[in-house]
Amino acid sequence: MPTTDYIQGLFADRIGGPQFGLKEEIYKFEKIKRAKRAAMKDNPNVELIDLGVGEPDAMADERVVQKLAEEAAKPENRFYGDNGIAEFKEAAAVYMKEVFGVSDLDPQTEINHIIGSKPALAMLPTAFINPGDITIMPTPNYPILGTHTKYNGGEVVTLPITEENGFLPDLDSISENVLEKAKLLYLNYPNNPTGAVANVEFFEKVVQFAKRNKLIVIHDAAYAALVFDGQKPLSFLSIPGAKEVGVELHSLSKSFNMTGWRIGFIAGNEKVVKAFATVKDNNDSGQFMAIQKAAAYALAHPEITEKTAEKYSRRHEMLANVLSECGFHARKPRGSFFLYTKAPKGVENGPEFKSAEDFSQFLILEHLISTVPWDDAGQYVRFSVTFQADGIEEEKRVIDEIKDRLSKTKFIF
Repeated sequence: MPTTDYIQGLFADRIGGPQFGLKEEIYKFEKIKRAKRAAMKDNPNVELIDLGVGEPDAMADERVVQKLAEEAAKPENRFYGDNGIAEFKEAAAVYMKEVFGVSDLDPQTEINHIIGSKPALAMLPTAFINPGDITIMPTPNYPILGTHTKYNGGEVVTLPITEENGFLPDLDSISENVLEKAKLLYLNYPNNPTGAVANVEFFEKVVQFAKRNKLIVIHDAAYAALVFDGQKPLSFLSIPGAKEVGVELHSLSKSFNMTGWRIGFIAGNEKVVKAFATVKDNNDSGQFMAIQKAAAYALAHPEITEKTAEKYSRRHEMLANVLSECGFHARKPRGSFFLYTKAPKGVENGPEFKSAEDFSQFLILEHLISTVPWDDAGQYVRFSVTFQADGIEEEKRVIDEIKDRLSKTKFIF
């Protein structure tokens, strides 16, 4: 190493130490991007159908956008938002009562705004994880809480979630040695990537399990209101005793088509919320107050989410039917905008797929259909119904095109 290039030797171990940036690791999402570029280059006249997108296909409601414009023009909203304005916290409390039946949240002490779920999940380990502590996370999962557990010197213990168990973690399989060191238990329902939903009985078991083992439950409820077929949205905090053991994160990104707005809230245990707010105070200066006020308006109109859920339900129905006709063991999920199904083992008179990633690459390169593979607990592939389509007729056209392309190949399962 040249003596003038001393920076290479100063990187923290948590991001790779002196080897940071010297080894190219191609992650699956980068592989997907590269395959998409190659497929479009080789087939310039063929539409790429992106079923891998993990964010809504529509803009925020026009009324919410208008509210943002109005509030952004007010001089009193130009200041730091810090740990959230009272108007947003109170709106979140009302939203939890009206949509989820959670009526005992104090907006001043048990709710705090977050600049999206991702930074909130990143900050929480700072409040609780010391070197040697454990975070328990189902897998496959959204990894941020685990990443920052490791950054803080902690350890992540994963629990495979399987189709046989309804994609719910088997809490009884956790060893006593792990439980002695564990502090945080991460859950996410409706689930990304599986689309599975939790029920009251499971959450009741979680509450008792957490009390017995002195765990803090972090429930990532980003898709909580996006449920279908007559289901009522379920909050972990609606379970008696849940507030004693944990918190829930709600995001307007998915439920209100406000992904780039970066706004949501943490609710639940007062001590956990206070600890989070303390860490947050040392990380950011709060979300723009105009966004908080527009978000408060959105929370007062849950019918926005209900309309979006109807669209996703309709698309899921069509996609599940087409996939089933093409040989996939596909079922319409009960929540989220993700459909998760086993990847085929190969193609008749064609290649074998040693992994879900192999299949996903084949689907992009051969059929210009993009998906996300998961090989964490079996070989599965995630389809998203947030593909671009304006109206029901355009949705049907896209689904028919998917069927036409997939039916040209005989998949082996």
